[in-house]
Parts: sequence; structure tokens; C-alpha cells
Amino acid sequence: MLDYIARRLLVMIPTLLIISVLVFVIIQLPPGDYLETMVAELQSQGEEVSQERIAFYREQYGLGEPMWKQFAVWFWGLLQGDMGYSFEYELPVSDVVGDRVFLTILVSFTTILFVYLVSFPIGVYSAVRQYSLGDYTLTFVGFIGLATPNFLLALILMYFANQWFGVSIGGLVDPELRDAPMSWEKLVNVLGHLWVPVIVIGTAGTAGMIRRLRANLLDELHKQYVVTAKAKGVPPGKLLRKYPLRMALNPFIADIGNLLPEIISGSAIVSVVLSLETTGPMLLGALQSQDMYLAGSFLMALALLTVVGNLLSDLALAALDPRIRLGAESAR
Repeated sequence: MLDYIARRLLVMIPTLLIISVLVFVIIQLPPGDYLETMVAELQSQGEEVSQERIAFYREQYGLGEPMWKQFAVWFWGLLQGDMGYSFEYELPVSDVVGDRVFLTILVSFTTILFVYLVSFPIGVYSAVRQYSLGDYTLTFVGFIGLATPNFLLALILMYFANQWFGVSIGGLVDPELRDAPMSWEKLVNVLGHLWVPVIVIGTAGTAGMIRRLRANLLDELHKQYVVTAKAKGVPPGKLLRKYPLRMALNPFIADIGNLLPEIISGSAIVSVVLSLETTGPMLLGALQSQDMYLAGSFLMALALLTVVGNLLSDLALAALDPRIRLGAESAR
């Protein structure tokens, strides 16, 4: 196991290096750069920008350097824990993200708990009570959840909240506390707004997880070892917990690799629709304005969480399912 973990960690180094190169090149692919975007925006507003000012900004931001040199400066800073400088906000990236990282982690972690706590009992019930009225009802609701885009559900909830109750459910905090530093009052206010994005973001994930758990558990319940255990008189509850359910949990564990990156991405489209103060809208804005260091730092954080999440999910799967073996023994 230790050899396997060491090999995986060594593989992560070239993987992240290649990803960093691809991320930086892709951000630079659109024509122009942040400075040209800023100049075009100022000119569209009727402001004149002198060539001296453009040259000053280009030298200050290092945009006149070759791409390889810009990448080397950025990547060396990442290795030292420096995520770079945001051109748009004129602040270090670490200062720009601020409370947004905390709010994104709070929303994402709560959503993950919601998905697991709701989908697990429903998935087990649907498999054990196959073709019952409850199974048909939950399956129908699950299909609706899968078919409804998250941003559409957000718009529907916002519409009915305004029409029926006359309130706005957008945002994670009241306007008067939006720019205030994090405090107990602000945290309580955030928790009061948290249920809407959690339901919206978690609906599709919950529906999908229910379907996967139901299908996997049904597959296990029809295998020969379950029939044999029933014939030997093993109690149904003990049989379900000890064998089929344990094997059916593989998709729950395998999803760790996908769940960790969501802590940073924060379901960007839903965040834009609901005006959430998370990192998702900031990432989209950085990509649109070609704020390369801000966008690149976000994308590298997503890549790091993805490779770490995949490692953790593989280790957890090996611990959960004795049929899975890691390392050289699996090849023999």
C-alpha cells in the first residue's frame, strides 16, 4: 500500500506540471490579453487611453514578456505558495478570494452532506422495495431531478419565492452584511440563506446517486451468494448490511474524486443565477477578462483537488471492497 501511494504521489508531479502548462496556454489562446480587454472596455465608455499609460501597465503587469517567461514566473510562485497577482482587482490572488473560499467550501460541504444523507436511505429503500408504490414514486421524482437543469430550478424557486412570499432568495447574505468581515452575525445570516443553493445544487446529484445506488444494490441482491445466505437463514437486515450494501457503496466512494473539485468551482452557473458570493462567478469573470493569474490559480486548485480526490477514492474503495487490490499484486 505504501509503495502504491508513493508511486501515485510521484505520478502527480508530472501530471500537475502538464496541467499547469495546458491551463496557462489555454488561458492565453484568445486574442489579446487582459490589458487589451481593459483598454477596449475603457474606449467603449468614451475614455481615451494614452500609449504611455498602456506601456506602463504592460511593464507593470509583465504582459510584454514572452509566454514561457510569464508561465515560469507564475509556476515558480505557485510552488512557493504565491498564487500571483489579479490584474482586475489589483490585489494578490490570495487577498481577492477572501471570504469567497470560505463561503464556497460551506456551500459545497453542506451540499455534499445533503446529497449523501438524502440519497442513501432512498436508494436503499427503492432497491429493497423494488416495484412498490414508494419505489415508483421516488423513481419518478428522481427522473424529474435528473431532467431539470440546476439553473432552471434556481430560476423557478426565485420566481415562486417572489410571487408567493414577496422575498428575494438570491445571494448568501443580506446586502447590509455583504461587505462586512466574517463575524458570528454574518455566519448566522449565511446559514439562513444556505438552504436554497443547497437544494438547487444538490438536486441533480441526489437524483443521480439514488439511481446508481439502486441499480448497484439490485445487482448485488440478485447474486448467488445472497440467495445462499438467505437459504442458510441469515437475517435480512444483517445480510443487507454485511454484504450487498457494502458492495453497492462503490459509486459513493468513487465520487470523492468528483466532489472535491466542486469545493472550489462552487457550481458556477447556479452561483451566477442566484448571485452567490462564491468563487464560481469570480472564476468565470477571470476567464472572460483574461485575468490569467487569478483564473490559472483557480484551475490549478481544481486540478490538485481532482488528482488528490482520485487517490483518496481509490484508497477508500480498496478498504471498502476486498475484491479491489492496489499495486503490483493486482497485475499478477
